[in-house]
Amino acid sequence: MSIVLYGCPMSSATPVACALAELGLPHERVLIDIRSGAQRHPDYLALNPNGKVPTLTVDGTPMFEALAIQLWLGETYGVERGLWPAAGSAERLQALSWCTWAYVSYGSVLNRLHRASFGDPALISPVHAEAARTELDGLLALLDQRLALRPWMLGASYSLADLLVGSVIGYSLHLGAPVSEHPHVQSWLSRVQARPAMQVDAG
Repeated sequence: MSIVLYGCPMSSATPVACALAELGLPHERVLIDIRSGAQRHPDYLALNPNGKVPTLTVDGTPMFEALAIQLWLGETYGVERGLWPAAGSAERLQALSWCTWAYVSYGSVLNRLHRASFGDPALISPVHAEAARTELDGLLALLDQRLALRPWMLGASYSLADLLVGSVIGYSLHLGAPVSEHPHVQSWLSRVQARPAMQVDAG
């Protein structure tokens, strides 16, 4: 199977590159220079109509959206490597739930924080930024409660769920999310980020 990752450094493609490294999957990399507008080139838009990174092609068939790509990698390659729970297991249901939580529930509030803090000057609002941080604090408390009972997202062993959720939480730390207020989250995140595969970027 031929796998090609289209991405660029320090982008949403980075967690996908980390997942490919964690799984040990051979693949090709294609750099999409988003600063020069390469993501809007017709050839790239034919693969990803959103005009964003990442895109993954599998034997020439494209996938886009980082969450979809990472879930597919887990289900296709992670089970046999012990990095993703088997279909039909309780752990699989939890993996799908928490990974979606990271990108949707947590991610939507994180986007509000980004817009209120670093976005269009007309939209910057300390009041809205603080409201988003407060909501993130509540969500981080939920994650902290879970990690107080187990060392990794799904139990005793590291999985791609840790990589995926950890990538989102790690990014949020740089935007000012109150991760340091939640000791179990902070300790877990340090262990996730210390893995060799997490040092990979999508360049």
